[in-house]
Amino acid sequence: MARYSIGVDFGTLSGRAVLVDTVDGAELAQAVYDYPHGVMERRLPGGAELGLDWALQHPKDYLDVLAHTIPAVIKETGINPADVAGIGTDFTACTILPVKADGTPLCFLPGFENVPHAYIKLWKHHAAQDKANKLNEIAQERGEEWLKRYGGKISSEWAFPKIWQTLDEAPEVYAAADYFIEAADWIIWQLTGVQSRNSCTAGYKAIWHKREGYPSKPFFAALDPRLENLAEDKLNWPVMPLGAKAGGICAAAAALTGLKEGTAVAVGNVDAHVTVPALSIDSPGKVLAIMGTSTCHILLGEEEHVVPGMCGVVEDGVYPGFYGYEAGQSCVGDHFAWFADNCVPASYHDEAAARGISVHELLTEKAARQKPGQSGLVALDWWNGNRSVLVDVDLTGMMLGMTLQTKPEDMYRALVEATAYGTRKIINTFQENGVAVNEFYASGGISHKNPMIMQIYADVLNMPVRIGGSDNGPALGSAIFGAVAAGVFDDIFIAARVMGKLKDTVYLPDPENAGIYEKLYAEYEILHDYFGRGANDVMKRVRALRE
Repeated sequence: MARYSIGVDFGTLSGRAVLVDTVDGAELAQAVYDYPHGVMERRLPGGAELGLDWALQHPKDYLDVLAHTIPAVIKETGINPADVAGIGTDFTACTILPVKADGTPLCFLPGFENVPHAYIKLWKHHAAQDKANKLNEIAQERGEEWLKRYGGKISSEWAFPKIWQTLDEAPEVYAAADYFIEAADWIIWQLTGVQSRNSCTAGYKAIWHKREGYPSKPFFAALDPRLENLAEDKLNWPVMPLGAKAGGICAAAAALTGLKEGTAVAVGNVDAHVTVPALSIDSPGKVLAIMGTSTCHILLGEEEHVVPGMCGVVEDGVYPGFYGYEAGQSCVGDHFAWFADNCVPASYHDEAAARGISVHELLTEKAARQKPGQSGLVALDWWNGNRSVLVDVDLTGMMLGMTLQTKPEDMYRALVEATAYGTRKIINTFQENGVAVNEFYASGGISHKNPMIMQIYADVLNMPVRIGGSDNGPALGSAIFGAVAAGVFDDIFIAARVMGKLKDTVYLPDPENAGIYEKLYAEYEILHDYFGRGANDVMKRVRALRE
């Protein structure tokens, strides 16, 4: 019997494939491919200028990932492609594109190559915020019950604000599109030759409900009469449960990847949600933070609760039989990178180069020597807006307490602490609204590469922090779902116990540090509410002047 599974994780900047042994979850090979077009934030390849807060991607990059990474892991291990039982994939979300009825992206077609709205809108495309604001206002006025399942607000990062922006600014693109589809589902279409829709992206990003479906036609008409038939015209395809088999590798995908035609392909999934089985998490009360450029928090529950500012609660959204809760922070690794790239003097770069280490490593080394509170700084973690619990992309970053004695490592540590405070705010909000959080787990590059950051999280949260055993959590999770789709395991729970893993390392809170952070977090909360809940909208007024 075929014993291997492949997981492919499509991230913000690159795609990664891992080849996994289904017997024990051992990762036998991995390959990474950087997107040639990266994130298009200023202009298209043809030169068309993009506006403020745009973030687009090119679908060809995703096909190139398949063409490079899957053959690479097969070649490295020397396995027979016939021994691959299944493949699973995951994506950032909401990452959405307009396509024709045969799956061809509009940006591939003559006449659309230089039209921004014909491309993929990445998860962090925030240029539809005005549409999100109007959508939320109308939903509240109409008393739409589904709004509660999304913490009271729909984000500009989700599907309908992005689609509405397309209709409003490029009606010719909206008219030409037979479907709007998540990249998570589009890539499965390319692998199988058959369109499918997964319940995770539909539930969390497109307001789809297992029993109620999408929002009503009157609601869409209230947004814009031209949207009345949006669900029927542009989204009309059956939604499939996670772990189901979407189909088999088609002839074109076999030629592209080297996989055997007919190899099982799991329905699409989201990078954060798919990571849960990679850490063998299979019960409520365990929050998982997937830490990368941003952080997504996933939590299982046995009941549905209304939690302000959560990204969503979806029945069977992570595992069958549980309610899956999602929250997140829009800027984590992104703002560490921003600081290292823009705010560090040449002398630090020279010192790092002389020692053969990165600027991040140098800043971490210097910051790790400090005690909590030593810098006198408190920061807000909103360099890319706030996803949870305020759901407001117009908020911006802030750092309080700088003096002429402030050094780069002080600021770097303050940014790290701010992300930990933001995570604590999310956890506290869940707990205050009836959703138990008893344990904290972390996955993603930051959790493996930076012990200082993880110790700060343990101290700020005053909880032990357990670390996923794979450097490729989403890809491993995708491989686990691929094995389930292939029938290697009867269900995802069994597969997670066999193939998931944790590191032996556990970061335990230091009581003295936790006591200091208790005081600092109280200050963070004051600033969080003052700038984030309307007491002082200076961030938005200044941002409006810039725009």
